[in-house]
Amino acid sequence: MSVKHDSDVDDPDNPHYVLRLFVTGMTPRSTRAIRAVRDICESRLEGRFELEIVDVYQQPKMIQGEQVVATPTLIKYRPAPLRRIVGDMSDTYRLCHGLGLPFES
Repeated sequence: MSVKHDSDVDDPDNPHYVLRLFVTGMTPRSTRAIRAVRDICESRLEGRFELEIVDVYQQPKMIQGEQVVATPTLIKYRPAPLRRIVGDMSDTYRLCHGLGLPFES
């Protein structure tokens, strides 16, 4: 499952984000992580993100080479630097910090 939003030009002040969220099935923890990441992307990165959601039970080969040791794990490929956010995605401050976004309470 993926959500793709295209932008015409990658503006340095408003970069395009490429993200992949690894989850294990549709457990309560997985669904909370999906909801939290989507909410941040839709509210803070409107029109500037691609989000791919990978269920490692259904697509186990997708974790090869990704250094995923626990789920949920969110990998931010773009903008650089590459970052991995592991664990509870409901902590908005931690999620924003990991994505390089200013925290807005």
